[in-house]
Amino acid sequence: MQIEAVAGGYAIIQAKPGVTLYLRDQEIFTDSEGFAGIGFSRDAGGLYDLVAKASDGRQETETIWVASRQFNVQYVNGVESSRVTPPASVTERIQREAEQVWRARQGGHDLNHWREDTFIAPISGPVTGVYGSQRFYNGEPRSPHWGIDYAAPQGTPVKTPAGGTVVLAEPDLYYSGGTVIVDHGGGLSSSFLHLSQLGVKVGDRLSQGDIIGAVGSTGRSTGPHLDWRMNLHGERVDAALWLTDAAD
Repeated sequence: MQIEAVAGGYAIIQAKPGVTLYLRDQEIFTDSEGFAGIGFSRDAGGLYDLVAKASDGRQETETIWVASRQFNVQYVNGVESSRVTPPASVTERIQREAEQVWRARQGGHDLNHWREDTFIAPISGPVTGVYGSQRFYNGEPRSPHWGIDYAAPQGTPVKTPAGGTVVLAEPDLYYSGGTVIVDHGGGLSSSFLHLSQLGVKVGDRLSQGDIIGAVGSTGRSTGPHLDWRMNLHGERVDAALWLTDAAD
């Protein structure tokens, strides 16, 4: 069992053949080899009962303690006002794009990169934003930040941190601008936001380190940077916890 048992963290476990897993009474998806990935939300904390039920009715329970976290507050000024409080004319577009991103994150590819690859950072550069921070844009409170922001010059190549399949490649989403989503398998995906250029298309199969695009400042952005986010079975998880040097 591999566990980062904190809010925004994850667990990777393997069930025995014929065993079904439940977390807090919700069935957990397992792949063809019995591996399961569990994501813990930003607000997670406390005891979680992981139940393994065999086909003959026997069951075992393991308790996972998920530690809560304190998150930063970050103020971002100089954002175009229409990207903070969008006009009614773009409401339908925003809803349509949100649905498009949601569908892409459903994955479905039987890939093992999520549990076999050792994740690497998509670029090097100063970290200017972290997971879970409460964001204020131009003084207005908005949703927490769900990714890692890396500051980098415009045009810096962006690498995929692990192998996978491209499930979304859009040059101009309203909030995230140039956006690529890579499915790593097992319900885990990476999203790369604010790109100036896309170097891939939907359906492309990638190996770790392949270039997927270039750093930009598109969408809701005040300067060139990369926002890298991760999603595990519908939970927004902290990408930093998937890096080998996360504890350094």
